[in-house]
Amino acid sequence: MTYRHLISPPTQIHRHTAPFLLESGASLPEVQVAYRTWGQLNATGDNAVLVCHALTGGTDADDWWDSLFGTGRALDPERDFIVCSNVLGSCYGSIGSTSINPSTGVAYGIDFPAITVRDMVRLQAILLDALAVERLTLAIGGSLGGMQVLEWALLYPERVGAIASIAAAGKHSAWCIGLSEAQRQAIYADPAWQGGRYSPDCPPAAGLSVARMIAMSTYRSWASFEAKFSRQRQSDLPD
Repeated sequence: MTYRHLISPPTQIHRHTAPFLLESGASLPEVQVAYRTWGQLNATGDNAVLVCHALTGGTDADDWWDSLFGTGRALDPERDFIVCSNVLGSCYGSIGSTSINPSTGVAYGIDFPAITVRDMVRLQAILLDALAVERLTLAIGGSLGGMQVLEWALLYPERVGAIASIAAAGKHSAWCIGLSEAQRQAIYADPAWQGGRYSPDCPPAAGLSVARMIAMSTYRSWASFEAKFSRQRQSDLPD
């Protein structure tokens, strides 16, 4: 099961029918990855650009990064073969917790195995192989996407010419780990969580809202909060 109403019509699906071994040692019997492309791959397969999305993103990079798309811009379909895939573990077309577990016939839910950024990147590499991409001129992404970009440079340095990792770090600090755990505990504390076995019709929305509040407070700088939410009226702020 995926949220098909949230998957745009141009999105395509690649199915990998061989078992996919995860970094944890667990294995998925088969996987699928949703993706979109723009432009044309050249004869040597080396004009590709990989766009990696953030945590809640999807394949429609031309919507959420529209200012980067166009002739003469960073993502130029006349020059580049641009690929954006939905990450492993998402519910927007790629295999994730809402997908059907072939061994049970029902959605994986809480039983979907733990995954890593490295797992996400290895699945992207399988997709690029299927698309006959030999080498990336650029891998670019922000936040979780930026973490994927860093992993690309580590795992496949011979396959990527340049990277642009935006708003990402090579590892989480203890501070970040603590804040992330607080967000998880906010979700767990919601009675609707039900140990992760909740109905899609009754999700832990209140806990998720609190978790998002915590997250948004960490995504902004002091100056940004002052500009948007300070005690001064907006009309009183200097130009």
